[in-house]
Parts: sequence; structure tokens; C-alpha cells
Amino acid sequence: MIVSVASGKGGTGKTLVATSLALSLDGGVQLLDCDVEEPNAHIFLKPVFDREEAVAVLVPQVDESKCTFCGRCADVCAFNAIAVLPKKVMVFPELCHGCGACSYLCPEEAICEVEKEIGVLQAGHSGQIEFVHGRLNIGEAMAVPLIRKVKELIDPAQTAIVDVSPGTSCPVVEAVRGSDFCLLVTEPTPFGLNDLALAVEAMKKLDIPCGVLINRAGVGDDTVEQYCRDEDVPVLLHIPLDTDIARLYSRGTTLVDGMPEWRPAFQRLFRDMCDIASVGQTR
Repeated sequence: MIVSVASGKGGTGKTLVATSLALSLDGGVQLLDCDVEEPNAHIFLKPVFDREEAVAVLVPQVDESKCTFCGRCADVCAFNAIAVLPKKVMVFPELCHGCGACSYLCPEEAICEVEKEIGVLQAGHSGQIEFVHGRLNIGEAMAVPLIRKVKELIDPAQTAIVDVSPGTSCPVVEAVRGSDFCLLVTEPTPFGLNDLALAVEAMKKLDIPCGVLINRAGVGDDTVEQYCRDEDVPVLLHIPLDTDIARLYSRGTTLVDGMPEWRPAFQRLFRDMCDIASVGQTR
């Protein structure tokens, strides 16, 4: 079972939910923090890392002694990562998606691909939980290859909890892809509703069953609840607006560690997600 924990916007408590969910399950659990631009699940789980590896992508390198400046490479690049001037080729590695089309189609074989490091993958354990996260290098724009590398470590024999970055951009799509269920964490505010609607629409496009967890329940109004009823999206759990929970979060303490009475609620949440996912698989 692969459960992704996502949110349309930042600051909804997504990581607090993902870590508490992982801690509430018995044995065979992985937590993969795919919010590689700002990973913070390690603050809560405090893992001991025993593996670290650099992650690189292939980017073009031009040998101008062979180049005839025909412009074929620039024409084929869909991401404008190469510009050809009359006597100069300019490469923009931060725009390159590593497709290799430029080197493959260069008539003079003047382009090769070289590795460019974009971040680091770290893996280890937090108690019985297998923990993996990626850290994108500062200034790098291409999060997707690092997310793919993190997800390569998913063990089908275990339950995988994937902590996803906020929003609905390409890194989010890559992180939730292949999930059996996506739990969307939101808050009952106009901003929460707006971004939840975008996230629900994205899950429908990806054909991933989803449900909603409303955090800080009690603030705002009932428009999020009404939206979920209208869209037939189940609300699976409410976490109230509570200063004690906020204090736990500020100290880097998970909800189920600081308030063990929440553990059964997260266990029921997981069972509900499994039930919904199994129905989706039989359609």
C-alpha cells in the first residue's frame, strides 16, 4: 500500500499528519519525504542515516570544434535549454530535462552528456520505520529526478507513506504518481478550499483515489465540508485547532508521540484509506 500525503497549499500540517500516520502503524513501514526542496519529516522522526548518495542528471556539453552551429539542437529542445548563436552555443543546464534529444540528433556528433549533481539522497531508520528523503541543492530547479530517485527505494512488501510537497506542480505529480491513495490535508479557510479544489482535480486527472483530512477544524466555516460533499470526496478525519498541538509541532514532536490518544484515530484513518483504495482497484 502506497499512501501519499499531499496538500494544495503549504502550512496545513501535512508533515505532522504523515509522520503521525507512519508511527501509528505496526511494522513494515517506510516514510519517504519527497518534499525535496524543503524536507522536514526528519525533524519529527529524527532518523539515523546509514546511506547517502549524490543524485545527478545528464546535461549537454557541446564541443564547438565539431559544431557547425546549424541550430538543430536548439530546434529539438522543448525546454529552451540550448541557444545557438552564429558562432556560439549557449547551454542552460537549469532548464535541461535530460531527454538526450540534442545529443542524439546532432548531425556532427558534437554534443555529449555529462553529469550535473542536483542533490543528495539519504536513507536510514527511525526506530522500526525505514526513512528516506532527498535534499535538492540550493538554486536547482529540477526536483523531479531527485523525487524519482527517492521513490526507487519503495519496498512493495511494506506500507509506504510519501510526504509530498505542497501545490499541484510537476514535483507533486511525480511524488503522488503510483500511489494507491492520496490523503489531502487542508484547513477550513477560503485559501484552504481554493487549493484543495486544485488538488482534488489533479487527483481525478491522475485517477488516484483521495480523501480529505481537515486540520485546525473549528476555525473558518463549513465551505470545505460542503465542497467535499458536493464532489463526493470523503472527509476521513478532523484535527481541531488546539494550542497544545501547535506547541508539539513547534518542538518537532509528532502528534501521536505528544498525544498518544490520537494513535487509534490514525489507525482507523489508515483502514479507511485501504478500504477506499480497494474499492477503486475493483472498479
